[in-house]
Amino acid sequence: MSASGGETTTTTTLLGSVVVGDAQQAPFPWKLVLLCAALAWCAVRALEWAWWRPRRLARVLRSQGLRGTAYRSLAGDAPLTEQLNREATSRTLPLGCHDVAPRAMPLFHQTMKEHGKTSITWFGPVPRVTITKPELVREVLSNKFGHYEKLKFGKLQRMLHNGLGSHEGEKWAKHRRIINQAFHLEKLKRMLPAFAACCTDLVRRWEGLVADGQPCEVDVWPEMQNLTGDVISRAAFGSSYLEGRRIFQLQGEQVQLVVQAMHKLHIPGYLYLPTKTNRRMKQIASEIEALLKGIIAKRENALRTGSAASDDLLGLLLESNMEHCRGDGNGNNSKAGITTDDVIGECKLFYFAGMETTSVLLTWTMIVLSMHPEWQDRAREEVLHVFGDKTPDYDGLSRLRIVTMVLYEVLRLYTPLTSVQRQTYKPMELGGVRYPAGVMLMLPLLCIHHDKDVWGPDASEFRPQRFAEGISKASRDAPAFFPFGWGPRTCIGQSFALLEAKMGLSMVLQRFAFQLSPAYTHAPFPHGMLQPEHGAQIMLRALH
Repeated sequence: MSASGGETTTTTTLLGSVVVGDAQQAPFPWKLVLLCAALAWCAVRALEWAWWRPRRLARVLRSQGLRGTAYRSLAGDAPLTEQLNREATSRTLPLGCHDVAPRAMPLFHQTMKEHGKTSITWFGPVPRVTITKPELVREVLSNKFGHYEKLKFGKLQRMLHNGLGSHEGEKWAKHRRIINQAFHLEKLKRMLPAFAACCTDLVRRWEGLVADGQPCEVDVWPEMQNLTGDVISRAAFGSSYLEGRRIFQLQGEQVQLVVQAMHKLHIPGYLYLPTKTNRRMKQIASEIEALLKGIIAKRENALRTGSAASDDLLGLLLESNMEHCRGDGNGNNSKAGITTDDVIGECKLFYFAGMETTSVLLTWTMIVLSMHPEWQDRAREEVLHVFGDKTPDYDGLSRLRIVTMVLYEVLRLYTPLTSVQRQTYKPMELGGVRYPAGVMLMLPLLCIHHDKDVWGPDASEFRPQRFAEGISKASRDAPAFFPFGWGPRTCIGQSFALLEAKMGLSMVLQRFAFQLSPAYTHAPFPHGMLQPEHGAQIMLRALH
């Protein structure tokens, strides 16, 4: 300290402030520095996610000989997909043409044509590689060691279901064990009366339309949606059938909204924006869960008191769950069974998978048999030989050889779920290519089912006789038939769907002949499942 001049000149530093005499400088801006550092860190992470990592992964894949579309923006191939889809939907196919892959999957068809069957496209900033060789598809879907993960769409997937198909690891194994019992063949047989009742309602309504003996035009696409929705409602919920129908209606609307939202997933945080679609999806999900909770609570109480039959899917599932709990030697029921929320997730999955798959299968079968009347006649002859005019039973349905061949061929040509995806979570070698972690593997099932290298030069022709000796001998690289998936995650409802389809088709063939209406346009396109874009107008004629 100096006394000269009467002024203090001592400099003192205290907590980042500098004092010079009586003057004090502003505090050091620590908050601003921290904020800038945080923003810089976020910017680096964003650049890593949106630019550096995609380009790094692309270099690794291209260095091994893979080619495909270039990564240009965070949207990936979404703009190109929309453009190609618009071009595809602007054209319809000639009647009798079953080469549907170019219209239904234009991006992948074009990319594989230009860059090879194993080619790269972009799902946002994620590289997506098509895998078309059947042996490699089987390896990915078998996933013996858990090397390939299902894609997690999180919140969007839960809007539709959070059932068996979305689980992994021990939770998947537990759910599969419990649900397997509900889909046991002997228990499926107990659901046949529900199948028959719904099909009887359908054919009686159609008989009323053609009562005067004149052919009548019917759009069988919404008819088959209503039929399979009714079957699921009756088979899944039994006495709660009417409540089940409301769930079916809501779930149908939800599917359409989710498909719309899928096209915008590359927009970060899109699902959290308060858009009209997002609000409606949340509202539907809440209403479905409330309805299911009410149905499940009533059924659980009835099962405990022994006052309810368990011959519907929900009853069988709850009964199987109770047996599983009782079978836990440690008495730890909470770990042995599944929760009410889990049961709700499985019920939603019954609707999503069970209703959509069978409705598109039956619709395309009627369209294709209209295009190929010789096979319609052969299938009808077989049905009348086995059942006459009686209601089909399980033993007879299991003997329908021609009907089964027809259904398999329709599933091949018009695969309901056109593709499935898996993702590498660590470096993996597949088919001589070393895939880094974070690569999406795209299995374009519809394209594989139309591949001439696999099915022969007639791959896009309707030839049910190719399945005369079963699935294993139908293709060159056998088996190459994946409408229900493959490996341990094969669709658990496969037998349910085929039994329902055989029942529905048999009862229609018993009573009606049908042909395409002049109003029909052949326009297969995937809206969730592969659907007839402009309906399925059929001319019905009563046989008696």
